[in-house]
Amino acid sequence: MKESDNLNRIQIVLIETQDGANIGSVCRAMKTMGITKLVLVTNNEYDENRVRTLALHASDIWENRTVYKTLDEALKTSIYSVGATRRRGKFRKSDYLSPEQLSDKISHMGEGLVSIVFGREASGLTDDEVNSCSQIVTIPTSKKFPSLNLSQAVQIITYNLFNNLKPYPVENTPVDKERVRLAVEGSMDNLDNIGYFKQDLEKQWTTTLLKDVYERAQLTESEIKRLEKLFYKVSKIAKYKKN
Repeated sequence: MKESDNLNRIQIVLIETQDGANIGSVCRAMKTMGITKLVLVTNNEYDENRVRTLALHASDIWENRTVYKTLDEALKTSIYSVGATRRRGKFRKSDYLSPEQLSDKISHMGEGLVSIVFGREASGLTDDEVNSCSQIVTIPTSKKFPSLNLSQAVQIITYNLFNNLKPYPVENTPVDKERVRLAVEGSMDNLDNIGYFKQDLEKQWTTTLLKDVYERAQLTESEIKRLEKLFYKVSKIAKYKKN
């Protein structure tokens, strides 16, 4: 896969951005690094003048934006999704990539859409939004003042992608996020049928774990079918032994 193809399959997803000027700045940051797919997850209306003034000669990215009402809709056709955040917590992912590691990982992936998700200027991404992504990327910053402006964060991530994506030959085509969701739902149903879940939140945690592992593994359709068959057989065997 060529460097240009790798850049062309990146989409920058902004959730509920508050100020149109920040969207304009993000457009400019993206275009300088050869990335042109902008997705907004929002119900907000933005002042065109504020967006275009900050976008300058990158207004075409704003004009060609795609808008969704939910993050799940925005990520549905992605083969891999990454939330940009520095926050940690009980219900947030504990492992994370640096911008350089993210670039290297994408370089080795099969064909398909890759989404990088950025949250609100003031509060970032919620726990649920982080869990909708398969992994997180964190930009190292000073502990004395760790906060980055939205467009600065986008600039750092996109610079690393522009600078580090390499044309590795990849033959397999991974399934997208919607296919992963269906496979995980089927696996959960099979585990439910044998009474696997005993503790509160165990099903939620297992769902998140399987979703993340499946998506990060970049499974092909053939591989994911084999896993579905495995869970199905386990449920049938368990029921047979009970009887």
